[in-house]
Amino acid sequence: MSTRIPFLKGHGTENDFVIVPDPENAVDLPPAAVAALCDRRAGIGGDGLLHVVRSAAHPEAKGMAAEAEWFMDYRNGDGSIAEMCGNGVRVFARYLQRAGHVSEGDLAVATRGGVKTVHIAKDGDVTVGMGKAVLPEGDVTVSVGERSWPARNVNMGNPHAVAFVDDLSHAGDLLSPPPFSPAAAYPDGVNVEFVVDRGPGHVALRVHERGAGETRSCGTGACAVAVATARRDGADPTATGTPATYTVDVPGGTLVITERPDGEIEMTGPAVIVAEGEIDANWLDTATRA
Repeated sequence: MSTRIPFLKGHGTENDFVIVPDPENAVDLPPAAVAALCDRRAGIGGDGLLHVVRSAAHPEAKGMAAEAEWFMDYRNGDGSIAEMCGNGVRVFARYLQRAGHVSEGDLAVATRGGVKTVHIAKDGDVTVGMGKAVLPEGDVTVSVGERSWPARNVNMGNPHAVAFVDDLSHAGDLLSPPPFSPAAAYPDGVNVEFVVDRGPGHVALRVHERGAGETRSCGTGACAVAVATARRDGADPTATGTPATYTVDVPGGTLVITERPDGEIEMTGPAVIVAEGEIDANWLDTATRA
C-alpha cells in the first residue's frame, strides 16, 4: 500500500463525510480504520465515510455496474456499514463532478439501497431520487427520559422512526440511541427523528442517526419525515394524485423533499467539498491496530 492515501472532506447541510477515492477498490477499510478516520479529535472527523469505488470493482455492486459506474460504499462514523445516506449521495456526486468523472446533469449512483438517480443543477444544488418509502405496519414508540411518543415506521432503504413532538428540546441530548419498542420493529437499530411544525408544508427535525449519534442533517431522515408528515396531514400523494412538497429544516440547513404520485421521492439540497489532502497510511495502520 502507498504510504499516502488521498482523501477529501465534504458536507451536505453539515452532515459531513471523509471521502476516500478508490476506483479499483484497493484500499482496505476495516471498521476500525473508518472509525479512526471519522474520529473528530484523533482523525479527520466526519459523521461517516464515502468510499468511492467503481461498481465493477466491488463485490457488492457488480450487479449494478451496467446501470451505475460508481458505487457509494458508505460507512457510518463507527465503522459499521449502512444501506444508504441521502446527504452522502449528494456529496458523492459533487466529488465525482469535482474529479471530472461527471458533469452537470443526470447520473446514476449505486448504493446498498439500490441505484439512485442524481441531478446536478447549474445553481449548485443536487437532487437525488431517493426511491419509494415503505411503511411497515405496527405501532412503534420512542422514548426520551420519562417522555414517550408514538412514531411512524418509515423505511427509506434504511429504517426510521418519526415522532412528532411539541418542542425539539424534548429529544434530549441524543448522545445515546433513544429507546424504542417493540424491539422486533428494528432488529438492526433505527434512525430516530423528532419533528416539530414550522408552518404549512414546513417542519424542522433533530435526528439520532444509527451508528453516528446526533448529526446536523440526515437526508433519508428528512425524506422519512416528509412522508410521515404527509400521511399525518392527509396529503398522501399516492392517494390524492398530487405531489406533496415539504421544506425540512435540519440543524445544518434546509432540504426540500417532494413525494410524487407514483411514490418516488426527490430530495434537493446543497453539497460542498471543503478540503482535500492525504492520509498517512502508517498512521492509519497504527490507529486500526490500536
